[in-house]
Amino acid sequence: MTTETVSATPGQRAWPQLRRLWRVARVLAHILLGLVLALVFGAFWAPYRPVVRRIARWWLQHLLGILNVQVAVQGTAPDAGHFLVSNHVSWLDIPVLAAQTDVYFLSKAEVRDWPLIGHLAAAAGTLFIRRGSGESRQKAEEIAGHLRHGHNILVFPEGTTTDGRSVRRFFRQLFTAPLLAQVPVQPVALCYHDRHGEPDRGIAFIDDDAFHTHLWAMLLRDEVPVAVMFGEPVLATDETPEALSQQCHRTILQAVTGR
Repeated sequence: MTTETVSATPGQRAWPQLRRLWRVARVLAHILLGLVLALVFGAFWAPYRPVVRRIARWWLQHLLGILNVQVAVQGTAPDAGHFLVSNHVSWLDIPVLAAQTDVYFLSKAEVRDWPLIGHLAAAAGTLFIRRGSGESRQKAEEIAGHLRHGHNILVFPEGTTTDGRSVRRFFRQLFTAPLLAQVPVQPVALCYHDRHGEPDRGIAFIDDDAFHTHLWAMLLRDEVPVAVMFGEPVLATDETPEALSQQCHRTILQAVTGR
């Protein structure tokens, strides 16, 4: 018995590209909708109001639907007043995590200048820090103030993204914030795996990747599976920033690599 290889028809070859263009249109429309909602509900000057938080989470959940991101969650996301730390693989980490619980992010200052996305990040209450500028102590005190008011704050203590195969050393300075506020620290692990169970290099946003080219490539995918693992909170009492960072690093590294 012989097996004939049938080449794809022009219509079959064109369909993925047409679907991608349709998704581009939906993403752009959704971003514009986000800007309109931010203006109508005053998110640019009052991002911490409950109605703004509800709308932001709804908007992020629908964005994940447009991108066909399939999220599998393990563990329990916090309700309020937690300092969360996560490994960092992609810009996609932010909508994935923010869709799970009400959380504010600490982000590099460059994100503020991204077209459209930077404005939405500011409207969502993102705290920005300029790397290497000596702002860490000042920003830790600012974060502690938000934590005392019951806000969840999430940071990426690696300071950059990776390819998802391991976890870089954590910068310990920001772990001063939960000690100042005396709130729990919760480690969170993110894993993007391909169909073979290996870290998905195509999702990693590293090196000289540009946002628009990364998004363009991702929109060709049928789905983007991601596992989010919320670890057990650690009570920040007599610990030092160094000890807290090392404990969270071990927890996340084990979840990501299995060792």
